[in-house]
Amino acid sequence: MDAAGLAPKRRGPGPAPPRMAEPRPLFDDTSGGSAPGRAYGAAPPPPPNPSAAAAAAFLAEPVSTIAAAYGSSWASQGREMMDRNIDRFLPVGRLKYYFAVDTVYVGRKLGLLFFPFLHQDWQVHYQQDGPVAPRFDVNAPDLYIPAMAFITYLLVAGLALGTQNRFSPDSLGLQASSALAWLLLEVLAVLLSLYLFSLPTDLSTPDLLAFAGYKYVGMIAALLAGLLFGSTGYHAVLGWCCLSIFVFMVRSLRLKLLAEAAVGVAGRGSRSPPRTYLTAAIAAVQPLFMYALTAHLVR
Repeated sequence: MDAAGLAPKRRGPGPAPPRMAEPRPLFDDTSGGSAPGRAYGAAPPPPPNPSAAAAAAFLAEPVSTIAAAYGSSWASQGREMMDRNIDRFLPVGRLKYYFAVDTVYVGRKLGLLFFPFLHQDWQVHYQQDGPVAPRFDVNAPDLYIPAMAFITYLLVAGLALGTQNRFSPDSLGLQASSALAWLLLEVLAVLLSLYLFSLPTDLSTPDLLAFAGYKYVGMIAALLAGLLFGSTGYHAVLGWCCLSIFVFMVRSLRLKLLAEAAVGVAGRGSRSPPRTYLTAAIAAVQPLFMYALTAHLVR
């Protein structure tokens, strides 16, 4: 065997080992290199314009913006107009004055409604800024007694209908709606008369509601007498209450309708025929309403 056959054979170069991928940098190079998606050396995009963005946002919804502005303006104007009209006919801010009562005042006022013949001084007392609260002056009108009397009248009416087997929610609702309708109609008629005859007076709408609501006290007494003593007791008590409310209304309204000023100083023309007729008419319709709203409840 020759030497060439004993020499080791050389092998050719094998495949190169796979190269490891270069690690991805943790942070992008912001030193001036090209940004992703943009060619190297290209100019950067311009910064956004705030005014252009605002204009685009305004033009996106112009109708809703203008509608909201006009709606807010109309709502504020309507609210001011409504508050002004309500305060003109029914001063809500002064309602707390008509409910400034106490137990002593309620007792004295009820006695005045049933026995007005024994009362001498009908003058309403005033302070510098206006009339005193009802709890300090029995002659001052209030809304507490009329409101409570109206509710009590409905309860007694329901009781009277129940004792006659005529009670139903519909009948009680009809009784309440008719009584309230006649009350409002009476007040509106007085306001219209004052306007048509151009009679200046310090009577406000709450005052008229108070005076018109005092008749429910006598109506309650007449209904209770009818439930206890029958038709005879009803007519006897109703007659007394009608006479009492007539005297009470004449003497109470005399200083407000027959005088120019609230302090009772009679001015020129203060006792004109329209004032006298209106005072007598307001006092005369009270017994009529009392009988019409109670006669069908007593048998």
